[in-house]
Amino acid sequence: MSSALICGVGGQDGAYLAKYLLDLGHEVIGTSRDAMATGFANLTKLGISDKITKTSMATNDFRSVLSTVKRFHPDEIYNLAGQSSVGLSFGQPVETMESIALGTINLLESIRFLGLPIRFYNAGSSECFGEAGNSGANEQTPFRPRSPYAVAKASAHYLVANYREAYELYCCTGILFNHESPLRPERYVTQKIIQTAIRISKGSPEKLRLGNVDVKRDWGWAPEYVVAMHKILQQPEPEDFVIATGRTVSLTYFAECAFGYFGLDWTQYVEFEQALIRPSDIRVGSADPAKANQQLGWKAKTTVEEVVVNIITEAM
Repeated sequence: MSSALICGVGGQDGAYLAKYLLDLGHEVIGTSRDAMATGFANLTKLGISDKITKTSMATNDFRSVLSTVKRFHPDEIYNLAGQSSVGLSFGQPVETMESIALGTINLLESIRFLGLPIRFYNAGSSECFGEAGNSGANEQTPFRPRSPYAVAKASAHYLVANYREAYELYCCTGILFNHESPLRPERYVTQKIIQTAIRISKGSPEKLRLGNVDVKRDWGWAPEYVVAMHKILQQPEPEDFVIATGRTVSLTYFAECAFGYFGLDWTQYVEFEQALIRPSDIRVGSADPAKANQQLGWKAKTTVEEVVVNIITEAM
């Protein structure tokens, strides 16, 4: 039985990945900064909480990481931990950098120090590309990060590449574009839009407060994206991959789909707040996932319209 250590198992991606690996017959160990105090609500929602070995590990503490990796000797490690909000990173840049970049190098150093044949997956981000335009970012597109979160993710990406080349570790980065699910917390704008639309459809007098609605993103379905993570670690040689649907739509279209599900015109329920606009933002996030389609045999199946419906029906 193969074993996998998932750092950040309580998050959206960690929970779906844990379920997927369990279904494949893998042993799953999940980490949290304080496993005794964490509720692991997402694991409970998926009905897998009691099937996972949970342990405390702080990714920004090398001793904690080293002792955990040494104790469990996993075949695979998935680094999904760290501060995950672009907006929040402007207010907490130091914590963002430490949890992402420092956490990544601690994991890489632990693997190198112990000399174990571990395959390592690092959660990258499309935010690293910055303003790449409509051409579709791929694995060769230069990084131009525009937030502390993106800078941290870019740093982690280059650390992985360096350890792969310098020490011949099997380590890869999946550069994932936006992917949503019912497990997203409401601080994410997509979930905020959907949950507000649901409440308004039930008679709530509230308004949907948004910042920049002109942005365009590639939105996919999170349970499909964790399959790509696993596939990345099954390749003969370690490589990085862009994971996305290849289709970009506007945030206004996302809102139109969510409110349209209830027969509502979203423009009648929105108020714009200057305070919600980030110091810098990406206008268009466009992807070219051709390498993943061809080499991994992975292709997104769920459309953005279906993503919206899936989240609404789950919430109802």
